[in-house]
Amino acid sequence: MILTSTRNPNLKVPFSDGIIHSIPGDGGLYVPSNLQDLRRWIMYTNEKTSFQNIAGTLTSAFINEEFSPIICEKIATEAFPHEPVLKQLDENLFCLELFHGWTGCHRDYGVSYLCALLDTILTMKGGKAVFLDYTNGELGAILAKTLKGKKNLKAVLLCKKGEYRGMKDEDFVWNGGNIYPLEVEDDNGKNLIREVFADTAFTNEYNLTVANTANFGRLLGHIFFFPFAFSRVKNIVHGDIFYSLAPGNYSNLVAGLYSWRFALPLGGFILPSTGALTTDTRGNTLIMDSFVSLEKRNKTDPSDPSNLERMEEIFSANSLMLRNFVYPSPVTNEDVDEATKELFVKYGIFADRHTGRAYAALKNRSEEIFEDEGSAILIARDDPALSQSYCRHTVGEAPEMKENVQAALEPTILSRPTVSTAKEIKDIIKEISK
Repeated sequence: MILTSTRNPNLKVPFSDGIIHSIPGDGGLYVPSNLQDLRRWIMYTNEKTSFQNIAGTLTSAFINEEFSPIICEKIATEAFPHEPVLKQLDENLFCLELFHGWTGCHRDYGVSYLCALLDTILTMKGGKAVFLDYTNGELGAILAKTLKGKKNLKAVLLCKKGEYRGMKDEDFVWNGGNIYPLEVEDDNGKNLIREVFADTAFTNEYNLTVANTANFGRLLGHIFFFPFAFSRVKNIVHGDIFYSLAPGNYSNLVAGLYSWRFALPLGGFILPSTGALTTDTRGNTLIMDSFVSLEKRNKTDPSDPSNLERMEEIFSANSLMLRNFVYPSPVTNEDVDEATKELFVKYGIFADRHTGRAYAALKNRSEEIFEDEGSAILIARDDPALSQSYCRHTVGEAPEMKENVQAALEPTILSRPTVSTAKEIKDIIKEISK
């Protein structure tokens, strides 16, 4: 796979280079320049095909120019000791649970895949790399699991003071681990990361990259969700398959659209409308950023990316196709609460607010979806136990919290000085890269 930039189709880099140096110099985002037809791999799967096998097979199809099928299978096996769970709720309604990883968060899958992929690339090609990311706390818990034993990768994380969780002393660089957590006193952490990445020479010298979805390798780990779900329902349903999901930073939506571009059969994606992705008065889908030319936009934010520019690139050849695959639907807070209650009363499903929003949007579009034997797959991103107060407020009960989720929420106390300048961060990166 060759990667190119959303802002310059003439910029082309090998897949591995685009994963190590995750943000193009022109300020865009890396996307595939050539999309293969993977229908024969996707259609071969069934309900007995493991998530590991799907990920390994598709990884091999994506990057067969650089790595052998055996290496690709190894990446998937290492990345995914867990797999999502698909539950049938009704004749034509299913729920895909993405919270069966280490921490109960859907990010477990994407971060784990990126770490396994990047560590393999560095092992094969030589060199080391450093993640530099901002977190509200949960990324540290995920990286503590996915970086363990990785010899070529370290992570420097920034977090507001007192918000780290889910890490132990052995995870830290000064104790032989792979994570160097830094705390900031205020909300300036993202600005510090932007300042460090603005120094291109420094970024390239130390192979500085990100573990968020600005890195296409992280996004690639989300693509496997959709062929996995398809493998479980292909012999059950007969009409079009729609996916309903919460928007977030649009990473799962864009990953699903890439699955479609790789020839996954589907009817479209339903999600709650946002200020950035909505509809006009006639119901046509609008990406509001599209009204601003690429030349006038800010560069990709390495600390807080959005994937809408990737979606624009997907539909750039035929913008009218957007309205046939992406269906935003306005929902109110009352709609979300009612949808959450219905999931619990009708199906016994606890849902957080994100899943409730996705189901509310699905209900608004139900007549369009379920006609002609259509089916829907509701995507539940995170363990509802992470939203116990919301569940208790809406349905009167709260789900039990599993031990691994509880462990990921345990506060991590750092008795170290805070940082306030980009120079301090650079000095730490230099030190741990020796």
